[in-house]
Amino acid sequence: LYSLTTRASLPRNMIENSMFEEEPDVVDLAKDSTAFPALEPDEVVYEPRSSRLLVRGLGENDLDDEEEDYESSARLLGMSFINRSSTHNPSSSPYNRQAPPRLCSCPSARMLVVGVFILVLVASMAMALYFLPGCTFTKAGCGKANSSTPMEPSYPNSTNGELFPWNEIRLPASVRPVNYDLSLTPNLTSMTFTGRTVINMTILHDTKRIVLHSSELIITKATFQVSVEVKVLEYKPWQQIAVSFLEDLKVGQVCVLTLDYAANLSHTYDGFYNSSYNDKTGAKRVLAATQFEPQAARKAFPCFDEPAFKATFLVRITREPGYITLSNMPQVLCVCVGLLEDEFEQTGVNMSTYLVAFIVANFTSITRNVSNTLVSVYSVPEKKEHTHYALDTASTLLHFYNTFFHIDYPLRKLDLVAIPDFLAGAMENWGLITFRETSLLVGNQSSPLDKQLIANVVAHELAHQWFGNLVTMRWWNDLWLNEGFATYWQYTSLMTEFPQLDLGNVFLGVRFKALAKDSLNSSHPVSVSSQVTTPEQVSEMFDSVTYEKGASLLLMLKTTLPDGQFRKGLIKYLDKYRGSNTVTEDLWNSLTQVGVQESVSDMMRTWTLQNGFPLVTVSRKGGHVTLTQEHFLLSADNATHTSNLWHIPVTYVNDSCSSAPSCRQIFTVKWLKFNYMNTGFYIVHYGDEGWATLIDALKTDINTLTPHDRASLIHNIFALSRLGRVSFRQVLNLLDYATNETETAPLTEALSQLSSVYRLLDKRQEQRLVARMKVYIWGHFGQLMDSQDWGEEESVSKQELRSVLLEMACSLGRQNCTDQATALFDQWTNSNQTKPIPGDLQRVVFSTAAQSDLRWLSLMEAYSSTTYDSEKRKILQALASTQDPQSIVWILSTGLEGGIIQTQELPLVISTMSDGFAGHLLVWDFVKENWDRIIEKFPVGSYPIQSIIKSTTSQFSTQTHLEEVQGFFSNLKERGSQMRSVQEALETIRLNQLWMDRNLPTLRIWL
Repeated sequence: LYSLTTRASLPRNMIENSMFEEEPDVVDLAKDSTAFPALEPDEVVYEPRSSRLLVRGLGENDLDDEEEDYESSARLLGMSFINRSSTHNPSSSPYNRQAPPRLCSCPSARMLVVGVFILVLVASMAMALYFLPGCTFTKAGCGKANSSTPMEPSYPNSTNGELFPWNEIRLPASVRPVNYDLSLTPNLTSMTFTGRTVINMTILHDTKRIVLHSSELIITKATFQVSVEVKVLEYKPWQQIAVSFLEDLKVGQVCVLTLDYAANLSHTYDGFYNSSYNDKTGAKRVLAATQFEPQAARKAFPCFDEPAFKATFLVRITREPGYITLSNMPQVLCVCVGLLEDEFEQTGVNMSTYLVAFIVANFTSITRNVSNTLVSVYSVPEKKEHTHYALDTASTLLHFYNTFFHIDYPLRKLDLVAIPDFLAGAMENWGLITFRETSLLVGNQSSPLDKQLIANVVAHELAHQWFGNLVTMRWWNDLWLNEGFATYWQYTSLMTEFPQLDLGNVFLGVRFKALAKDSLNSSHPVSVSSQVTTPEQVSEMFDSVTYEKGASLLLMLKTTLPDGQFRKGLIKYLDKYRGSNTVTEDLWNSLTQVGVQESVSDMMRTWTLQNGFPLVTVSRKGGHVTLTQEHFLLSADNATHTSNLWHIPVTYVNDSCSSAPSCRQIFTVKWLKFNYMNTGFYIVHYGDEGWATLIDALKTDINTLTPHDRASLIHNIFALSRLGRVSFRQVLNLLDYATNETETAPLTEALSQLSSVYRLLDKRQEQRLVARMKVYIWGHFGQLMDSQDWGEEESVSKQELRSVLLEMACSLGRQNCTDQATALFDQWTNSNQTKPIPGDLQRVVFSTAAQSDLRWLSLMEAYSSTTYDSEKRKILQALASTQDPQSIVWILSTGLEGGIIQTQELPLVISTMSDGFAGHLLVWDFVKENWDRIIEKFPVGSYPIQSIIKSTTSQFSTQTHLEEVQGFFSNLKERGSQMRSVQEALETIRLNQLWMDRNLPTLRIWL
């Protein structure tokens, strides 16, 4: 699943700081050979061909105070490492904390009396319980004597009042489906459908019940073993139905359950839902499509709707003439029975229910044969000309994945379908990938940036055909095995096959985004060991930690492992588990088995089983370098204080070498920069002296570090400022070098961070500081802003930089920018939109124009008439950027209703409005007043809801707003109060408060 987010130039919200109050763990620093060797006492392996170092944390009690400073230091530059002597527990793991030595002392008389009293009390209670008659405690009290018979479990009541024969939200493991035979008849006039599901299953354990999922389906008839009619019980809170039997179904028995049912087509964006669009004549066209991930297949047919219950599927769909039907497999038969019944091949692979898909619509397609697979791109007829880029991209990437993974895509066809009304960016249904139109369709003359977005989504979904479809996580707590891998491969595949799209900068920004999310106490581990059972908990797994942090950890692991081991391990993983389900440990085992080093799991469990990431602090004394690690956690209040330690693969460069692999340990260097190219998932603090030397180095020669390393320094120092480890004065000192910066990655990061500060000040109505902030930004970047060309530009990187600079300039009212943007817009409108605006400049041009009432109305007309989806979305963002209250209220209401503005775009509208001063309070009021209607459109916990909560609250920084947000969500109860995104919102507001309290006085002096 690809979660579509706003491609704003300054996307990251400001999350402010509080002081981390714990002392850092002291760590040993040792050279890594080729993987992750454990360091034995008095033994350190040094491999001069690699600059990769391992940081391992030791508990504060592992060394006494006098030994700590000396023995925890590593003589990095002196080519020698000092490790603990063999007297310090040589057999212990470097991850084990050792208890402090205990001292003996004599207890006081009072302590003796209290101790004796407690012992007597405990002994009395034990004797009383022993001599009581045996009792089973139930809700009714002690009703009967204990016996060897266990207490009967309590069961809920089904809808007809009878006891429902199952009492857990997860299905029992006693029955396994083997094959589904699905027949569906949708009526696109009445917006209803009927269906019959025939499930062939095997019995794995003796049982008297079959329990499966069904939601909003009316079961009209149920038969068992072809002819025996049976009663179906339903328990709606858990969306379960059940059939009970008097006699046990025996292990190995093959059963058939047939269920006839009826339902309404869904009016939301999940299940089997109806959609519509207007064709080129203005006539309304209707269609029906599916979106089952994560738990909505049960809304279309009764099923075992959990990822581990894989089966094969045969699908038949009855339709009216004039429509086509699509499903996962190719169509093999069409029978005319008044209506037309299309039958599709039975799937040749086992797959989870959430990957089943079918569509009834009036679409057209273009096709191409790639490696014995028929690749097709479908769209509404009017947009067929916009499908060619997607077909070219999918064809290239399918060949890449087939070759790289040594496992060919297993189906005979692969359809990519653009659906007019679709909530997610895309969905990886096996053989029938569905997309939002803006994620698949693009004109041949569109800008490279627009094509970059399409390529990103296509690459992500095609990667899922292996990671997610062929091999599937066992349960949603390991969703990162699907989404982390798909995110990693979308960038890796495109950087290999489409280097001109310049995805390296985008991937770097993704890693920064993941670090921001994971620095909060409300974050969660990549692989969640705690309860993930309710629909809301499952939906909340689709977030930045699962996607972006998952991808970041895979990049770190890939760059750490010896050449080739990562690929070999993945091939082994896919081959061993194809057609089945896995947990995270299965991945680590596969990667370990193809190497000769110690277990990959030893390293990666420290990254996937705990939330957060480490702060590595560097201190230098002469030729010695000491690295320590601690949990980088912005919120120290209410934090779960644990002994967080990470197995950190550290890379570095210094003034004697320009890339990590070429670095050597020498006695004296001027500066050190750790985390080369920001491939590690951690932040580095260099201390005052270390930062000063790096800043001097950049001012002397800006090219002394790579652009990604310069961006990494900017990101890290802003993060440390929020943590309270560096002053904002030091942040501004580093940014002084940026007057000479010309590269996209560091400039984008600097402007993003400054924009976050600016918006916070603006929302607090600190007008004098806002004015000074403008002067500061213009002083550092104004000359570069004014020098940007407004014509066509081929380089993707230059397009990215230009759009970021000009959007910042125009949003701050820089005259040169607003004049140029207005002139381009007027040329576009006066030429009846025939004089094109370069794609990367459309958003800044449209947004500038939208600040004028007359031009806003022109944009509204253009929005209604344009057929280019990427252009339409940019116009909508511009319309939402208005500061006119009446227009803001109208757009919000129209978006919620659907129609002129599709409801699927409401999260984008809200996000855009929240950045503006006029919009952010109006939007918050709108969300509060319309919450119940919003969660009718978007499920509680879903990504759109997460986005809406974050957008509307992340720029609040006052106690009044904190109490208001807290009060609103606490009153929602089951309607959203327990969402993790709510805790994140409250934490972010508190951090904003702290940052403001700490920095406002100094900002008034410095700016």
